[in-house]
Amino acid sequence: MSGYGVRRAFGAHAGGEMVVDGNLNALEISATGLAAQRIRLNVVAENLANAETTRTADGGPYRRKLVVFGAEAADTFGAALDAAGASSVKVLSIEESGEPARMIHQPSHPDANAEGYVMLPNVNPLLEMVDLLAASRAYEANVTAVQAAKSMANKALEIGR
Repeated sequence: MSGYGVRRAFGAHAGGEMVVDGNLNALEISATGLAAQRIRLNVVAENLANAETTRTADGGPYRRKLVVFGAEAADTFGAALDAAGASSVKVLSIEESGEPARMIHQPSHPDANAEGYVMLPNVNPLLEMVDLLAASRAYEANVTAVQAAKSMANKALEIGR
């Protein structure tokens, strides 16, 4: 994974290795972080949009979804050594929350049971807004890392002029 695309983007020095491998690796890691946080933002938006959905295709109320992140393992031992401990982020799964649905007494609701209770989604809008803010900040941090890596690559190219 280390150095992917470097030879095509910048050419190769003697021996086929390029000094900016680490810089491109930083771009790869930040790019995977950006993609993962975008997925997280989309899931939070879906949760907020369905915060009052009492009936889904499965028959029950909407269930809050959660994004599970993980580090992407290197394919080979050599790739792990080349990465020097750095790894990329990937979405392992999008899971439904195990929290129970909220029950409110509203006998006039079309989805009310015989006792007049309606099962509402287990989505807490306040918690979703906190998740939205955290995902947004993580996305911004990855954008800043990409900009820093681009700036360092440009400065390295200017040294050769």
